[in-house]
Amino acid sequence: MSEPKGRGAAWTEERGTSDEGRRRLKSDPEASEQEIEPWPFYRHPRSSPHPGRASREEAREQRIAEHVQRHRERKTSPPRRDRGLSRAEIVKTAIAVADAEGPDAISMRRIARELSAGAMSLYWYVGSKEELLDLMLESIEAEIEVPESSGDWRADLGVLAHRTRAAMSRHRWAMEFIGSRPPSGPNDARNLERLLRLLDGLADARLTMDIFGTVATYVMGAVMREAQEMRVQRDQEQAMAGLTEEEIQAQHERYRAWFEASGRYPRIVRLMESGVDPDDPATRDERFQFGLDCVLDGIAARLAPRAL
Repeated sequence: MSEPKGRGAAWTEERGTSDEGRRRLKSDPEASEQEIEPWPFYRHPRSSPHPGRASREEAREQRIAEHVQRHRERKTSPPRRDRGLSRAEIVKTAIAVADAEGPDAISMRRIARELSAGAMSLYWYVGSKEELLDLMLESIEAEIEVPESSGDWRADLGVLAHRTRAAMSRHRWAMEFIGSRPPSGPNDARNLERLLRLLDGLADARLTMDIFGTVATYVMGAVMREAQEMRVQRDQEQAMAGLTEEEIQAQHERYRAWFEASGRYPRIVRLMESGVDPDDPATRDERFQFGLDCVLDGIAARLAPRAL
């Protein structure tokens, strides 16, 4: 659910990739559409916690990519053992690694190892780690798939919010990148185009982007909160693994008794006596929908004067 906010010149700059695309077409007649006409936006390098190591890796990537390109121009095929690789398989493997270990675990050598392939082999299919990251985000954008406009903007934004929540829950690492870069590819651009269509005639460009930003911020905040709840739940289960139900209940009662005896926290005591668990996994979907309804109610209030 990318948006153009804060992307500046990156939206209009092309960095001379069309010539590279034409070279690929000449050397590889079966190149994919994206290879034939490379995505025009500049790939912003991602900051690294180890800048020295990152610059060495980038230099190494550049040397390997240039080496592979020279082979392409000579119409050389990939090494025999690596001809079974595909871009889709590389991207799928990289997403699985990021899901398990985070984006910092991604490197061309690591993904090659997961695929039992040579590190250089990946460069026949993906030009760099930054390109791989964009392809990973493209795959996730396909999972989200902004709905076509039904004429009911509220229902459409609700569908989008739930799809985004599901995708971000599967790929939490992607929240670091989604919406902060130019469109990563055709899926991302298609989603943005559909987003803009949802509010056609209801809001100007500024309000439209503010509305989408508000919904996206709510969804990502909710996903982060849910991840926190699940982590705390696991920690509590481990801490109480050796206790009986009676011992756990007695511990809860001691907490309640302490608050009651202090006389300073009557509302906390009433909350504890109500039995409401604000982090109950069984109410997670209901709580997400409640918050989303509040956001959509606020948006409706903003749009109402414009509809008059």
